[in-house]
Amino acid sequence: MDDSLEPGFTATGDMDGRWPLVIASPHSGRYYPAAFLASAHLPLPQLRRAEDVLVDQLLAGISGVPVLCARYGRAFLDLNRAADELDPRMFEGPLGVPARNSDRVEAGLGVVPRVVGLGLDIYRNKLPAAEAARRIAALHMPWHDRLATQLARAREQHGYAILLDCHSMPRPAGIMPPQIVIGDRQGRSASPALVTLIERHFAGAGWRVARNNPYAGGYTTVHHGQPAVAVHCIQIEVDRTLYMDSGRLVPGPGFDRMARHFQALVQVILAAAPLLGLGSPFSEAAE
Repeated sequence: MDDSLEPGFTATGDMDGRWPLVIASPHSGRYYPAAFLASAHLPLPQLRRAEDVLVDQLLAGISGVPVLCARYGRAFLDLNRAADELDPRMFEGPLGVPARNSDRVEAGLGVVPRVVGLGLDIYRNKLPAAEAARRIAALHMPWHDRLATQLARAREQHGYAILLDCHSMPRPAGIMPPQIVIGDRQGRSASPALVTLIERHFAGAGWRVARNNPYAGGYTTVHHGQPAVAVHCIQIEVDRTLYMDSGRLVPGPGFDRMARHFQALVQVILAAAPLLGLGSPFSEAAE
């Protein structure tokens, strides 16, 4: 494996807290170290199927508001998992860092994933024991530290902070499935008024919108979404066929439209947020 890792994300916009909103794309990274590719059992096109392809580019037209985008591919490290969601069976020898089992780990989708796609194994062999700690220290911790810092700066200046965690999804099964899924951990990670505002924005554009089904939010919403202390985190999942050619992993006919609606959503939130009481104490029991 590589001896050192490059910076794990890009950050654009004003970082001084002047905006109450922060936007993140943890799964759109497409950089894969050469040593990782050499160790992988799968070719790059299959590894890239784990990405939220082009979500970072959908957000590229947003100005002012801080936007953080991962650089490394999700198959290398998943920023939307807890740092201890590790499978020791993937590594040679003791890990030297905490590890706990979860349904995601059992499925091969921990912070250092074992599989992509339909259960396809990523690696030819077990990884060195130190590799998990190295990736987490270099990529996972700085990402979540920066998110926490930006949210703290926003809350300090505005009395509240909002994080939009942006993802793409394969088209869900079923008749007339949702095209946009808004996740708030069943009402625990954000103000209901804010969630409703975002739902109405996308529904007003003519898309089918669902809340928490089939995606209610991952580690980011669990860790950063703390409405009791005026930090609101909402996960947004977009059907990737709305904006890209899923076969070739390039922008599709709907790309510009989706990008415009993300830009418009920023303006809708900035205009409405001061009126939503987002700095007021929030009780889950009220849901």
